[in-house]
Amino acid sequence: MGWSISAVASLAPGAQSVSLTGSHWDVLSAILAAGPVVKGVMLILLLFSVISWAIIIAKSRQLTRARRENTEFFKLFWATPDLASATQATDHLAYSPAALMFRETLTSGPNPGPMAGNPQQDLPTHPSDHAIHRALRRSLSEQGDRLSRSLSFLATCGNTAPFIGLFGTVWGIMTSFHDISLKGSASLATVAPGIAEALIATAAGLVVAIPAVMAYNYFLGQVRRLEAELADFATDLAPLLNTSEESQPLA
Repeated sequence: MGWSISAVASLAPGAQSVSLTGSHWDVLSAILAAGPVVKGVMLILLLFSVISWAIIIAKSRQLTRARRENTEFFKLFWATPDLASATQATDHLAYSPAALMFRETLTSGPNPGPMAGNPQQDLPTHPSDHAIHRALRRSLSEQGDRLSRSLSFLATCGNTAPFIGLFGTVWGIMTSFHDISLKGSASLATVAPGIAEALIATAAGLVVAIPAVMAYNYFLGQVRRLEAELADFATDLAPLLNTSEESQPLA
C-alpha cells in the first residue's frame, strides 16, 4: 500500500498538497495540506492513540505488580499461623488484589450492606456467616472492577478507530471527485491529493486500532486469571472468617 501511495504521488508533479523528498513521501506535509475534515479525523485518531498508549503502559504496570504481589501474598498468608499474623505479614502489599480483598473483608465486619452480585462465584450462604460471604462477594466485585478498569476504552478504540479512518478515506475520495468536477479533468494531478489524504486516514486508523486490540486481548486474559485466583482464594478464606476471633488457625 505504501508503494502505491508513492507511485500515485510521484505521477502528480502539479499537486501542491503532496510533497516528495527523493523517493520518500512526506506524510506530515500531506497531513498539513489536507482539508479540515481529514485534519479533524487525524486529530481524533491522535488523541485516541495517546490515551490508549497511556492506558496500555499504566495497565501493564498495574497487572505486573498485581501478579507479583499476589504470589508473595499467598506464600506469606499460608505460612502464618492465624489471621492476625497474616494481616501483619501482608500489610505492606498494596497492589495485591488478594491482599486488598483480605483486608477489606476483615475491616467490613458483619456489615449487612447490599450484595454485590457476581455470577461466577459460588460461596456458601449459611445464615450464620451470611455477612462474611456478602463482604467477600462485594470485595471480589470491587477488585474485578479495579483490575478491568479502562479496558473498555481499549476495546472501543480498537473497534472504532478503523471506522474513523474510513470516514477520512471516504471524505478524501469525495474531495477528489469534487475537484474533478470543478476542473473538468480526471488527471492524476487532480485526483492524487484527495487519494493521498484518504489513504493516510485509513492507515492512521489501523495504526491506532491494532495495538489497542492486541493490548485489550492480552490484558483481558491477565485479568481473568487474576479473578480466578481471587475466586479460589475467597472459597478458601470464607471458612476461616466464620469465627469472630482472628486467632483462628489457618491450617
